[in-house]
Amino acid sequence: MHKHHSALGLAKAHSTAVRGIDIAKSQPVQPVTLVRPHAASRAARFFVEKFPGRSMYAVKANPSPELLSVLWDSGITHYDVASIAEVRLVARTLPDATLCFMHPVKAEEAIREAYDVHGVRVFSLDSIEELDKIVRATREATDLTLCVRLRVSSEHSKLSLASKFGVAPGEAKELLFRARQVADALGICFHVGSQAMTPQAYADAMERVRQAIVEAAVTVDVVDVGGGFPSRYPGMEPPPLEHYFEVIHRAFESLPISYSAELWAEPGRALCAEYSSIVVRVERRRGDELYINDGAYGALFDAAHIGWRFPVTLLREPDSHARDMAFSFYGPTCDDLDHMTGPFMLPADVRAGDYLEIGMLGAYGSAMRTAFNGFGSDETVIADDEPMTSLYVVAEERVASNVVTL
Repeated sequence: MHKHHSALGLAKAHSTAVRGIDIAKSQPVQPVTLVRPHAASRAARFFVEKFPGRSMYAVKANPSPELLSVLWDSGITHYDVASIAEVRLVARTLPDATLCFMHPVKAEEAIREAYDVHGVRVFSLDSIEELDKIVRATREATDLTLCVRLRVSSEHSKLSLASKFGVAPGEAKELLFRARQVADALGICFHVGSQAMTPQAYADAMERVRQAIVEAAVTVDVVDVGGGFPSRYPGMEPPPLEHYFEVIHRAFESLPISYSAELWAEPGRALCAEYSSIVVRVERRRGDELYINDGAYGALFDAAHIGWRFPVTLLREPDSHARDMAFSFYGPTCDDLDHMTGPFMLPADVRAGDYLEIGMLGAYGSAMRTAFNGFGSDETVIADDEPMTSLYVVAEERVASNVVTL
């Protein structure tokens, strides 16, 4: 894997190749993923040191084995897996990791393999049917940690996760009581939705946990606040993560739970969003529309399908002095749905042949990528510079300019 100091350096190297020097080796027509292991390591250390409990990485956000190893080396020892494929991946990549199967609806065969082959002992559920399935698949094991998922509001989050999973208020009592009878440790978990923009989301959900514990009158050993911890994007400036941790800690301390109860969290986006970006080339300009070589079926799924705005910058030297204007993007496929409305703010003189960096794609960008229409690229380069935006670095500490070497 090549290494660059910056996205600009990568673009300059590719631009040189386009002008007649070794085009085939450079392959500048393909999008290139930039990964920043130091950014993921910094995020992991932040959670390990500051979250008042145990942080386990939500693998679905980015299942890259290289990223999993970076997080492990930075202190993340527990991993939230949502499928048997993720169980196998993490078990193979990190044999000593603790795996928690936190998808509330699982195939019985997946539960059995996870328990028998990979040593999984933590399972999430939100129904009596799932509880019975887990008990059957593990042959009435007595070493299970069972986490009952409550349905909570996603009103404070940019993406709702309030419809598909979670036991309704009137049904939690029986499920908690029955799970308590077969579990070695009983947990309650929830998910406030992706990109929670205020700590109030967790305060409200923890009140729901309190009510469920009081109604069921059971001893709870684990409270898992799930994911939802935010990152920075254009138009989305969340409070410092320490504010979220403080609210969660106060709420946890006030719950009627056992003295030895553990507090867990499942950060995904917050651990990996800053890990990677992509460098794309502009193939055509049509007014305020730019045709680029990645899109809805590549790393920009969220930009196309839910209107997510990512930070963008023009990689040109010398810098453009043109005023910024709003652009939308078209991806490379034949599909009209391959359209990212943005708006993406770029200098008004951007033109075909220019390179752009699109940032904050470590979360879900690579995970959602396909090869539809034959487009896409596996080319990955390590970058030494800072991500385009960060919750973990104050502005005055960021690198002001980017210098590149191969």
